[in-house]
Amino acid sequence: MENELRAALAGVRDAFARYPRRAVLDGCPHCEGSVLVDEHDLFGLSISLGNTVGDRADVKALLPVLLERLLGSDDLDPDIVLGKLPHQQWRTWPRVEQQAIDAYLDVVWRSLLADHPPRLGSFTDPATFLDAARAAGEHVARFLDVWDATLTPSADRHLAEMVAGLNFANQKPSALGDWLRREATRDRLYRAWERDCDSPWADGLAQAYDLLHH
Repeated sequence: MENELRAALAGVRDAFARYPRRAVLDGCPHCEGSVLVDEHDLFGLSISLGNTVGDRADVKALLPVLLERLLGSDDLDPDIVLGKLPHQQWRTWPRVEQQAIDAYLDVVWRSLLADHPPRLGSFTDPATFLDAARAAGEHVARFLDVWDATLTPSADRHLAEMVAGLNFANQKPSALGDWLRREATRDRLYRAWERDCDSPWADGLAQAYDLLHH
């Protein structure tokens, strides 16, 4: 997946290359005033960018940096970064820009499922990614469909951990909760246990199956 991740990041850079990255961003005069980008903490900038600092063009100019940093370190919050998108009405942006972000999200998701534990910086597990996708205004169904089709030991281990962390006392309908509680999920975990019954993670698969079985 490394090549696909690099290609997705290159696609983001190309899509937003026409927005110049300004060295100094205009800020709210009552908050922090002008901001020197290179001297500013990137986490702090990710919070204020597009709110009290900079405009939509600045968000677009810095988006490639932020999206790449999410994969290379754990010093940014995916919810904050991807949460910029609906505030900036990204589904009204030019199609090439939307497609670049969609490709990034799709590749990151598939890469996350491909490894256990994942090695994707701030995206520490499927729950973190799905929360960030919701913050971007996306429906989780598109990603759950991919999970359904990814029948690998790593994807199954992620699934078992997600089931283990499910609050079964909360019966409030949700796309993710309803998907996890399906009979299809239970059956998948059983098949995964049959396949991996001699593996170190077999107990986790069995425990998740039992949680859904009762």
